[in-house]
Amino acid sequence: MSEPPGLTPAERRVWHAFPTGAEIVFGDGLPTGPDPNRTVRAQVINQLLLGGGETRDGFVAAVRLRGAYVIGQVDLSGGTVRHELRLRFCRLLEQPLVTNCRTSTLRFTDCLLPGLDAGGLHADGTVSLSRSVFEGGIKLPRAQLLGGLTLNDTVITETVPERWAVFSGGMIVEAGFFARNATITGGVRLVGARMNGGLFMEGATLSNPGRIALDGENMVVQDAAELSKGFHAEGTVRLRNARINGTLSFDSAVLDSTDPGRMALHGSHMVVDELLMNLAEPIRGRLSLSYSRIDVLMDHPRIWPERIYLDGLVYQTLRGKATPKDRLRWVSRDPQFHLQPYEQLAAWYHGIGHDDVARRVQLAKLRARRRRLGSVARAWSLVLDWTVGFGYRPWLAFAWFAALVGVGTAVFSADHPHPIKDTVELPHFHALVYSLDLLIPLDSFGLQGSYDPVGWTRWVAYALITAGWVLATALIAGVTRVLRPE
Repeated sequence: MSEPPGLTPAERRVWHAFPTGAEIVFGDGLPTGPDPNRTVRAQVINQLLLGGGETRDGFVAAVRLRGAYVIGQVDLSGGTVRHELRLRFCRLLEQPLVTNCRTSTLRFTDCLLPGLDAGGLHADGTVSLSRSVFEGGIKLPRAQLLGGLTLNDTVITETVPERWAVFSGGMIVEAGFFARNATITGGVRLVGARMNGGLFMEGATLSNPGRIALDGENMVVQDAAELSKGFHAEGTVRLRNARINGTLSFDSAVLDSTDPGRMALHGSHMVVDELLMNLAEPIRGRLSLSYSRIDVLMDHPRIWPERIYLDGLVYQTLRGKATPKDRLRWVSRDPQFHLQPYEQLAAWYHGIGHDDVARRVQLAKLRARRRRLGSVARAWSLVLDWTVGFGYRPWLAFAWFAALVGVGTAVFSADHPHPIKDTVELPHFHALVYSLDLLIPLDSFGLQGSYDPVGWTRWVAYALITAGWVLATALIAGVTRVLRPE
């Protein structure tokens, strides 16, 4: 195929290098401005990639440029490209357009360009945008990237608040999404994405203050999702309904919603094999893990924010340095009281053989619930708490019983009650037995009906009788609560 007319010397070099795939080096580093020796029209690149150039047996045809100044728009939309496009240290004046294109390998590395529109792109090879600077967003909706997507050390800046720096929906990445040490301003949208080779954003900085920094709602990740090792999000990280078939790690990360009232991590309805949350700093903002299912949860008390939503969270194993007291503070940070977080925590402690801690959790649950009861119910709750620990501490009833018996014995030893009937058949008076008879609701020893206290001791007797009924009722109610929990 003959050379088209009107090519510049620089473009002629590109045209004749295409059949062998040789790299054309126009200079070192990015071009600072127009230079006839480095300027290439995008039209020439389009023609070569869309079948306008010759190929040579024994070679892999490709467009490989280094240090070029590309004018016009690289437009491969709707086409089938069988050749690699690799641009290094190139400056593109217009946004490349590769929508609904089927290609092999696509590389824009160490480049400067105003954005990239790759909606519906089907790439059988790697799509690499590493170390490039994008002065505009990258669009990847419905993209299928079989060889993976690489954004390592990439800088992406989207200044329009309503737009995303990285926008995708329903994207499929087979060999892994890599954005290590990337700096992204404007937020990343990965809604409904399938990351079959993992998601790796170690050291990345995502900045979208007051908005969503990372939206991974309904995302599915195989292997691992590494938002760790210096990962820093300014804005909300939303992973609602995400499924991570592996590890979701926030180790040494920073989550900052930039607004205490906003969600820093919205992780409700997730399914995660292992969640690691040993962050570098406490979470600034709110945290939600409501209705998520997590096999292993490892965290540290120092990272918890003031408000945590845990209702419906189910886990198999808790790991980390949190003590039972820490865990009680953890479940109590939900602004709205729910029974389930306490029940789940108590069940976990019971499952690992710490029944004493499980009872403490149940007690904390009932005490937290008391604050939301009416005055009468709150008073009865206090009685159950003080007397029998809601049935989880029945020994309290015996302690109260022993103390009251001691008081009654001392009082009635000092001031004997008078016999009701003066008869020889009257049982012998004993202050300890008489106190027991008053406290036990049944007239067990026959002294209560035979002796009548006088003076101020009458009120002591009435108090003992009332206390006996209260203790008995509280003990029955507490034991019933334990045996038949609500």
